[in-house]
Amino acid sequence: MINSPNERKRAVGVGLIGFGTIGRGVVRLLLDRSGSLTKGEEFYLQLRRIADLDITTPRGIDLPQGILTTDANEVVEARDIDVVIELIGGIEPARTYILKALQAGKGVVTANKALLAKCGDELFETSERNRAALFFEGSVCGGIPIVRSLRQGLVANRIDSIYGILNGTTNYILTKMTEEDEDFEESLRKAQERGYAEADPTLDITGQDAAQKLSILLRIGLGLPCRASDIFCEGIETITRKDIRYAKELGYTIKLLAVAKRTDGGVEARVHPAMIPSGTLLANVRDEFNAVELVGDAVGTQVFYGKGAGEMPTASAVVADVVELAKQKSQGTVAGLGVKPRDETLQGLLPMDEVKMPYYFRFTVIDRPGVLAEIARLLSREQISIASVIQKVRAEGSTVPIIMMTHQALERAMKTAIKNIDKLPAVKAKTQVIRVEELQR
Repeated sequence: MINSPNERKRAVGVGLIGFGTIGRGVVRLLLDRSGSLTKGEEFYLQLRRIADLDITTPRGIDLPQGILTTDANEVVEARDIDVVIELIGGIEPARTYILKALQAGKGVVTANKALLAKCGDELFETSERNRAALFFEGSVCGGIPIVRSLRQGLVANRIDSIYGILNGTTNYILTKMTEEDEDFEESLRKAQERGYAEADPTLDITGQDAAQKLSILLRIGLGLPCRASDIFCEGIETITRKDIRYAKELGYTIKLLAVAKRTDGGVEARVHPAMIPSGTLLANVRDEFNAVELVGDAVGTQVFYGKGAGEMPTASAVVADVVELAKQKSQGTVAGLGVKPRDETLQGLLPMDEVKMPYYFRFTVIDRPGVLAEIARLLSREQISIASVIQKVRAEGSTVPIIMMTHQALERAMKTAIKNIDKLPAVKAKTQVIRVEELQR
């Protein structure tokens, strides 16, 4: 066991499942900060078991003999473990281990956004039924304390909107495309070389990772349980250097934006590339950093910023949850089981087709008279009004780009208009569509 007992303090036993990158960071913090973490408290933390399928690879940490095991059930079922940390990721067997721990009355800390996004209802119901807390600060934005802020510091507020840059990989890629005029593939390769992107970056670049995180923020911020699969999701794969340049020319920056917003018709929940004004705070979040801008009815606009992933930022969030749970255990309380009750006043998710916003269009057309008029006619037929047009001089070859910004229009109307425009003989490529979010400067 780690951490020497103190006669005047109660030991809170901690078990870890998953000794990978984040797990290693958690163990380092528990060992290096063992005294300061619980200074002034009536308890101390004692790391009693670490489970991982690989217990032979050196982690660069001195551990006592016998603390490592390949059987996670030794952590979940041990009577001397009060708090279980789950860091193996994925759905199974993580779900089973967490449910077992909660059913045994143990507190659980996880950073597993995929599991919470898919099985949140089951996990939180089990937590409530067994009066066993489930904490998950590390699941959203790494070291940024957004979950705790929504659960505690902003509890007096009705949260009206959340805008987030929730994925560091895509933000790094878009930053390099914007600042260094790189194409998507080159920026992705650099992200992988620097460890900001996985070998298979699909979850990140398609927006699914951000959608998982947004589903968690919806639950705790707005009181609306939903799955990541319920959220409209579009990735950055089709964003080109041309679009980045035109956005700059128009005074915008392209970001992968996660949006949750109350409206009269329901709650908007969407993840997609968005053009946002270049002078806004979110437009200036660079590289692998994350940020969340939210509006509460009492506090107004709040912005949270920091590193959203990585070994130590996420480990910091996990250990903070462990200390909070240990405090509850030592006091014999189970305060704040981790999820906001459903807001019964909400009408549910607003279908994406009913969402209204401005748009950026990039048409690729033959340079001949009347083309712009044809496009304008089809837009007008769907009640889409044009805000501005930039028609570029003829490039090499036979086509020319037309850049168009619209006023607010229904998503359904936009889709119909673009479908018909792309059928025009003069249109020679699929129209690029990017949604515009007019954030406050």
